[in-house]
Amino acid sequence: MTAAAESTVTTGTVQVGGLRMRCRDTGAGDPVLLLHGIGRSLEDWTEQHDRLSAGHRVLSLDLPGFGYSDRLPGPSTLDGLAAALPGFLDAVGAAGPVHVVGNSLGGAVAMRLAADHPGRVRSLLLANSAGFGKEVTIALRILAIRPLGALLLRPNRAGATRTTQAIFRDRSFATAERVELALALAAHPGHNRTLLEVARDLGGLRGVREPWRTALIADLIARRIPTLVVWGDRDLILPAAHLDAARTLLPDAETRLFPDTGHMPQIERADEFAELATAFFAARSTS
Repeated sequence: MTAAAESTVTTGTVQVGGLRMRCRDTGAGDPVLLLHGIGRSLEDWTEQHDRLSAGHRVLSLDLPGFGYSDRLPGPSTLDGLAAALPGFLDAVGAAGPVHVVGNSLGGAVAMRLAADHPGRVRSLLLANSAGFGKEVTIALRILAIRPLGALLLRPNRAGATRTTQAIFRDRSFATAERVELALALAAHPGHNRTLLEVARDLGGLRGVREPWRTALIADLIARRIPTLVVWGDRDLILPAAHLDAARTLLPDAETRLFPDTGHMPQIERADEFAELATAFFAARSTS
């Protein structure tokens, strides 16, 4: 894929440093990069592609090792995932700074990208992002237990249904199609190995580790990148109390709490999320 004056809806792959990475490219205008959470894929951004591409070039991808993208050559870590993104942006022709939106793990990846490559990031929108607290669902904490973690990730419909329901407050969003996608992702070679490696890189049985969080926030503050942090108040994965922590840690950031919303406001509150994002981006537009 390459940049174009007018982009059409495209889902395909690009080569990035020898890795094949699956991505979607829609719309035209100031570019926006969308980053999914742990064990997820670019499908988590379908609703925002539909809405944001009216005024922006919108890019999403399966992070290395997740979805249908190739794994990194070494162990999968937060730093490694973020390090792959400048090459991805080069491969799709997004040479200038982009607005970066990250959900859950994707928020931490977005912050690491901004901290390490501030010239590539125009603004950050962090949705229910990892990095603001220790607390995390027990389902992720027990992945640290060997070999129990690997056993729990074996593909099965009951497990896929439970995990899909857990990310939404309104379970009508846990559609049969989303459950089938979760099953397909879990069965894809390398996906679960990547999930385990990333989960163990960031946390353990006691929760999300503090050292990397503290270092990341300190690095981000030094970059002074405009940031908006949003949360769903009924998040069962990363509690909404982390939004209060974000307000303390990033006092210059804008914040928004979505009522009666789970871990993925970009899906459950798609219209409100897109309107908020559009206004936030517009204040930092190149035009």
